[in-house]
Amino acid sequence: IRRPPRSTQSRSSAASDVYKRQVYIIAFNEVEKIHDCINSILWADEIILVDSYSSDGTSELAMQLGAKVIHIPFKGYGDLRNQAITHCNGEWIFSLDSDERCTVEVRDEILQLISNPPLEIYRVPRKNFFMGKWIKHSGWYPNFRQPQLFKNNKMSYTMDSVHEGYISHSDKEVGTIKNTIWQFPFKNTEEVMHKANRYSSLGVSKLHKRGVKGNVLKAFLHGLWSFIKHYIFKLGFLDGGPGFVIAFGNFEGTFYRYIKLTEAQNNWETPKTNPIKKPKK
Repeated sequence: IRRPPRSTQSRSSAASDVYKRQVYIIAFNEVEKIHDCINSILWADEIILVDSYSSDGTSELAMQLGAKVIHIPFKGYGDLRNQAITHCNGEWIFSLDSDERCTVEVRDEILQLISNPPLEIYRVPRKNFFMGKWIKHSGWYPNFRQPQLFKNNKMSYTMDSVHEGYISHSDKEVGTIKNTIWQFPFKNTEEVMHKANRYSSLGVSKLHKRGVKGNVLKAFLHGLWSFIKHYIFKLGFLDGGPGFVIAFGNFEGTFYRYIKLTEAQNNWETPKTNPIKKPKK
């Protein structure tokens, strides 16, 4: 999505607009996704890729596409996002993840909003594509993460390692953009399993902070509730096979998060093995 043609204006006016629209992307080993992600935000004045030392060529490709690359060690998503916005000095910041794509409609709505903004923070609805189809239920449409469009210094993130929240520093309400961006959360089943494993590990610290005690029964019941919530109450069954996979993936992620909590709290150790020598004759 390229920048729309500018109206006729003086050179000094154009220069003053250089850092009005900044986009930051967080990524780690996303070389297969980063090209289309960056291509969807070429209308921005500056694109900043916040990378945690990818080894698959993500950073190099991003630089070829014109993005500014900054490497930050990963200490959790809340910390990573807060550090990302410290590198943004523009008036408005748009946050896009590597598995998300801006659309022409969202670009046009953003440009119109920031030209005469009634608010300072906006949520952005997402439309998800999974297993060959657009998901219309399962809690995935429309779904939201933290507000993705905000005026600089008007928002920060909680320091949770995963599923981080946000903190508004504005005295105005949070708005919602009408149009949707696209999200491609998983390219295949292996990525579904990998993400469930990674996020369940990161989620253990949140349960620790809440003082939750883990056990196998609690893990199963929480996992079962997560499945029922997405498949039944969020109408995942209307999404057919993909809806079942989404619900089952939520079961797995929740179940293993509580199992890993149980494991950490019990600190199980294997029995010691003493030297076994030849029997005496």
